[in-house]
Amino acid sequence: MPNIAETLFQLLLILMAARVCAEVAARARVPSVLGELAAGVVLGPSLLGLIHVDAPIQLLAEIGIILLLFEVGLETDATLLWRAGPKSAVVALAGLALPFALGYVAARYLFDLPQLAALFVGGTLTATSIGITVRVLRDLGLDRSHEGRVVLGAAVLDDVFGVVLLALLYEFAVGGGVSLGKAGRVLLFMGLFFALAPVVAKAMSVVIKRFDARSEIPGLIPTTVISLVLLFAVLAHRMGAPELLGGFAAGLALSRRFFVPLGAALASDPAFSERIAGQMGPVIHLFTPIFFVTVGLSIDLGAVDWGSGFIWAFALVLFGVATAGKMAAPWLISETPQSRVVIGLAMVPRGEVGLVFAELGLASGILDNALYTGMVMIIALTTLGPPFLLKGYVARNAARLAPPEASSRPPAAPPRGQGGAP
Repeated sequence: MPNIAETLFQLLLILMAARVCAEVAARARVPSVLGELAAGVVLGPSLLGLIHVDAPIQLLAEIGIILLLFEVGLETDATLLWRAGPKSAVVALAGLALPFALGYVAARYLFDLPQLAALFVGGTLTATSIGITVRVLRDLGLDRSHEGRVVLGAAVLDDVFGVVLLALLYEFAVGGGVSLGKAGRVLLFMGLFFALAPVVAKAMSVVIKRFDARSEIPGLIPTTVISLVLLFAVLAHRMGAPELLGGFAAGLALSRRFFVPLGAALASDPAFSERIAGQMGPVIHLFTPIFFVTVGLSIDLGAVDWGSGFIWAFALVLFGVATAGKMAAPWLISETPQSRVVIGLAMVPRGEVGLVFAELGLASGILDNALYTGMVMIIALTTLGPPFLLKGYVARNAARLAPPEASSRPPAAPPRGQGGAP
């Protein structure tokens, strides 16, 4: 049984270190998620060795990742899935298929990794952090440009495809191998889940809204919404998918721009969705840093043989694959060379999405510490570098890019955990 006082002290260190390092990262104009990751590296076995991840901390981290995916779903503009257009769809599909295939081939045949490990490596390289992407485009004034619309639509689709791929890899990991039967079962259950979950969530949101109007004590929305998220997480697990899929489905169903074809009674209520986002925000911001710090705690830099050429070759080759795969996708659509480069650079950052893949690979025993450390290095480099490159490229080629579209709509706030990008 864990020592309660020790666990509380560890939680204190995690929360304070996460906040301080995230603030430092934001002021240095790098994504705050990298600051939280660095906090875990400092507190963990790599440096100070103050914290060992035990069951209570791991549970809080799991809640954090479920709530993180809930927020991703909540911030997803589902109408973009319908209006993304062929260009966004091509960029999203190619940006998923190319890094996955190239990463798998490199890991499997160049570095001789087992099949499941190679699949997780390829899956990690498919991720695009929509939060970091949106923040960078907004900082550059490109969020309403033609390139920005293509990137945003592609990033939204990439999130959905990534969750599906993550569910498949999870099933392969817990099932001990790859099979078409397992893949078909997961896809069938996921289809049923995504068909039924939004209906249930929308119906429950109507009930929550009515009770909230009559409640005489505060806190009804966070309590009931978290209960709904946890219910969906349990259902997702029972269907053979990762629990975080339930969080994503709940967030998507409660988002401002999601609807189900059951009449006006279940139509989307943007104002109520905004209230959910506002009241859930502090809860999400409390738990998600625990997950990112735990990722850093899982890294043991001292256990990696840095004198071996494998880790350096692995990181260098897969960094090139991760970048080239995303950069190549826009060249499959009809755009100017300058627009293709902007779209490609904007799709490169992996951020928190890539960390979710890598952490699942480590937790399932598919990736060992050296491979996991190499993947985190790749995620950090692909998250940190492209925003700076994109800034410089746009500054040099601004005259050749399409001007942003005028809009009277105020810009939305970026999703949590990805702010602070330059």
